Amino acid sequence: LKPLALTAPRSPRGRRPHNTRGAPSQARGRDGAGAMIADGRPRDSLVKYDPPLELGPAPPEAMARRGQAVKPMSLKAQLAKKTSLPPVESKPNTDDVLHALLPPREWIEDSKHYTQYVSNAPATRLDVIQLQEALDQRLMERQARETGICPVREELYSQCFDELIRQVTINCPERGLLLLRVRDEIRMSIAAYQTLYQSSVTFGTRKQLQSEQGKAETEQQIAEQEETKRQREARVVELKNKVEAIERREAERRTVDERKRKEEIDFLKHQQQHLDSFLKSHDVKS
Repeated sequence: LKPLALTAPRSPRGRRPHNTRGAPSQARGRDGAGAMIADGRPRDSLVKYDPPLELGPAPPEAMARRGQAVKPMSLKAQLAKKTSLPPVESKPNTDDVLHALLPPREWIEDSKHYTQYVSNAPATRLDVIQLQEALDQRLMERQARETGICPVREELYSQCFDELIRQVTINCPERGLLLLRVRDEIRMSIAAYQTLYQSSVTFGTRKQLQSEQGKAETEQQIAEQEETKRQREARVVELKNKVEAIERREAERRTVDERKRKEEIDFLKHQQQHLDSFLKSHDVKS
């Protein structure tokens, strides 16, 4: 069979903890001084760890950075920080594989440098039951959402999956390596979705700003068109009033003209009758 070409997150000290467990030295503390060491004991995790080991006084670089706001490492940066695991054919030490899969935690407390390795104790059925109960209890204590996006729920389930990887790796390192590959694939998918979400949010924000800029111009044009409409409506009303006045004036003038013509016609008819009677009387005399 082909050896599994798998990778795992690098140890915080930048090396695999081979032949160093249980025998910390000042040199190891100096090696880890350059790394970002947490200030204060980390939060309790669902992953089972051994008791912390004191490495000596805290590195000066870490003490100088103490109190500063440390930006949490993004999921993409965690996935990019990897180291090659030994091939399966070489039969690596279980502790080496375990510590490469789940790097030890380091922190500074009371000006002292501490490290804590994951436990290599085999898990029993009772441990799995207790893990399930602890997961449910912490989901309830930290008020994780049951549905939708919830960083708290994601963190707790990630810890639970890491603990399952630890338990499986102790019994079968090959199985642990395969589970690590599954875990990294899930994290890469989540990182891709996060990138897509951030891109969509940026795109939506940009479009919203563009629409707001165009909205002001459109509103100004609408106001101008409405003002033009009001002016033209006023002009229409004015012209209608003029038309009505002209029609009334013309109607009155036409009435007066018709009355005058009627009077003239009546006068001419009267004259015609008078002349007719005059002519008839003149003819009779002659």
